[in-house]
Formats: sequence, C-alpha cells, structure tokens
Amino acid sequence: MKIWLIAAGILSLAGCASIINDTTHPMKVETKTESGAEIKGAECTISNEYGSNSVKSGGTAQVRRSSKDMDITCVQQGQADAKARVISRANAGLAGNIIFGGAIGAVIDHTKGTAYTYPGWIQLVFGQVLVFDRHNEIEGSPVPAGVADFAKSRNDYKANSTGCYQGAAPCK
Repeated sequence: MKIWLIAAGILSLAGCASIINDTTHPMKVETKTESGAEIKGAECTISNEYGSNSVKSGGTAQVRRSSKDMDITCVQQGQADAKARVISRANAGLAGNIIFGGAIGAVIDHTKGTAYTYPGWIQLVFGQVLVFDRHNEIEGSPVPAGVADFAKSRNDYKANSTGCYQGAAPCK
C-alpha cells in the first residue's frame, strides 16, 4: 500500500502532459508551387528555441514541443524559398493539470514544452511566407495557412470561417 501512495505522489508532481506526451511530436511537411503542384524532396530546416533539424518535404519530422513559435524554411533549386511561422497551442495535458489542480505539474509541463503541440500537417508554398496555427487544425487535413505578418504577435492571428487569418494579409 505504501508503494502505491508513493507512486501516486510522484505522479502528481510530474505533470499530466509530461506523462502523456513526449517532448517531440510528428509534423508532416509538404511544399507546393504557387500554382499548387506538390514538390517533394525540398530541403526544409525547422527551428525553435530548442534547436533545429532538417526534413525533406513530403516527409515527417519529429519536432520539439515548445510554447514558442517555430520557423521553417524550405529550399529547392529553381524556386524562391518557402518560409513559415508555425504557432503551437496548449494541448489537453495542460488542461488536465489545470482541471485536476496540478499547478506544479502545469509549470513543469510549460517549462519542458510538453504542454504544447504544433500542427501535425503543413503545406508551405515556394515564394511565400505563411503562418500555420494549430488552433485551426482539423484531423486528417493540412492546417490552413495565412500570409504572415511578423510584426504582429501570435495572438493577432485569428482564423475566420474560411481559414484565412484576420490581421494577416489576405489568403490566396
């Protein structure tokens, strides 16, 4: 019985998101031309405050969870660079901490980044700088993109009913 109490005590301090989420999650990265043709194999660099990694477009990268925005640049010979700002949002693990009173766990999960998730599927467009917000994610579909205005804060990007971003340049 003592072992169960000790285990329960340790888990209550660990944080809900830390228990159910790894520090990374998969993100599918695709690239297209402005006319909509998919280009596979472009070199994409993904970076946030934890570092950077690379993936070829058409593939899936393991990205480090964070509360901070992520930047992606994809390059392909004969194409202007495709760039994106990717916005993470709090996931269910953080909500679990708040609901069940785990303030210490919420702080731990926030600090480790496990309380946040980036979109799972994005499509960059060569020659454009886009913004992708996990808030607009629909399971099984790429996240709709808005044209980025980096002078705005992450909270200024609010998707309207068409998936375009109010506060950003008009979607194409």
